[in-house]
Amino acid sequence: MTVQLLTPADVDALRRRGTFRRFARGQALMHQGQIPDRVVLLQSGRVKVYSTTASGKEVVLAVRGPGELVGELSALDEEPRSASVVAVDDVEAVVLSSAEFRGFLLEHPPATLTMLQVLSRRLRDADAKRIEYLAFNTAGRVASRIVEMAERFGEEAGDGAIELELPLTQEELAGWTGSSQESVARALQTMRGLGWIETGRRQIRVLDLDAIRRAAD
Repeated sequence: MTVQLLTPADVDALRRRGTFRRFARGQALMHQGQIPDRVVLLQSGRVKVYSTTASGKEVVLAVRGPGELVGELSALDEEPRSASVVAVDDVEAVVLSSAEFRGFLLEHPPATLTMLQVLSRRLRDADAKRIEYLAFNTAGRVASRIVEMAERFGEEAGDGAIELELPLTQEELAGWTGSSQESVARALQTMRGLGWIETGRRQIRVLDLDAIRRAAD
């Protein structure tokens, strides 16, 4: 759920139920397979949501940022967590127990409807990504993730470029796109050669977002 969709009164009620916490970069907020005991409302910083396969490969499922909840699905169905969540920046957050979160939803029906809408969007997004894996090559999938990150977390520079501090390594980006690290590196190199991006350590400067969008389509 994104709290920007809630009324200010509902946001205040949600925050009052929780406890303020800080998580250092690299610190886990929750682990795959864990019994659900908390829901986390992100205030600042970003986290990656990922699952680990039986062979030990890490598959990034999403990146969440300020105003978003993590851990809400397990709090609702009370099943073990299907993914781990780790801070990729220093994170400030409000942590609620699963019981407190469920109590909040029971007392605030409009917020419950908002959550259902957000979960529906996430399901549609997951379906779209499955189609991407079948229909797009690595370059198209990498382009899609750059567009997503630029639109959600990018900052406009004075020259019209978009500065994007990438919270993921190339290996993690490969896990997010269902590609090999070598293929992701080649895709980024091609985009640099075309003048669409400039790259630095965990940083991408988007020079031609429209071209990247076309590649993603």
